[in-house]
Amino acid sequence: MGTKQMAPSRVATAPAPPTAAGTQRRLTQRGRERRAQLMEYAAQRFAEKGYHPTSVAEIVQGMEVGKGVFYWYFSSKEELFLEILKDAQTSLRRRQQSAIGDEIDPIKRIELGMRASMAWLSEHRHLYTLFQFAVSEERFATVLRRGQDVAVADVIPHVKEGMVAGRIRDVDPQVLAHAILGVTNHLARIFIFERGEPPGQVADAAVSFCLEGLLVS
Repeated sequence: MGTKQMAPSRVATAPAPPTAAGTQRRLTQRGRERRAQLMEYAAQRFAEKGYHPTSVAEIVQGMEVGKGVFYWYFSSKEELFLEILKDAQTSLRRRQQSAIGDEIDPIKRIELGMRASMAWLSEHRHLYTLFQFAVSEERFATVLRRGQDVAVADVIPHVKEGMVAGRIRDVDPQVLAHAILGVTNHLARIFIFERGEPPGQVADAAVSFCLEGLLVS
């Protein structure tokens, strides 16, 4: 199925104008680390203060770098935020894939993916906050919808295999995939983020509902 901070270091550099080529540059290992530092710091600031109140000036000041460093990697605050969202979606998907591994049972794969999602969301609360904000802004919502399409596409093969094995009802796999993701995300929002309950306990409830249903057999 299927979002490590390094301590910032001071870099003295003259401000440079924005460049649309920021994220297209071929970066060295140090460059990739610096870009990741900027993204992680900015993500924390966006989650704490909000996207609109947080400025590029505040981000570079907090990182103790010049604006030229920022614009070397990103053409604007908007591009930075979009890259944070994309990186978070990739991170979540990798966590799910790692948890599933070589598991051959499609039902178990669904369960492992759900549990991995709950754990990742609990560990990256600030990124979940950014997801919640992004839904309300069309310029960012598009990225979320694309990520959701990928997530649904990841779940569908497991659902189909479960159907072939006679273990899942023969209904529209896409509907079931959306339902699984919807239950996972909703329960995470209510019980992990709003009520602070343990992710493993919430995952138990989500797995039980999605794989066993409401009725007693």
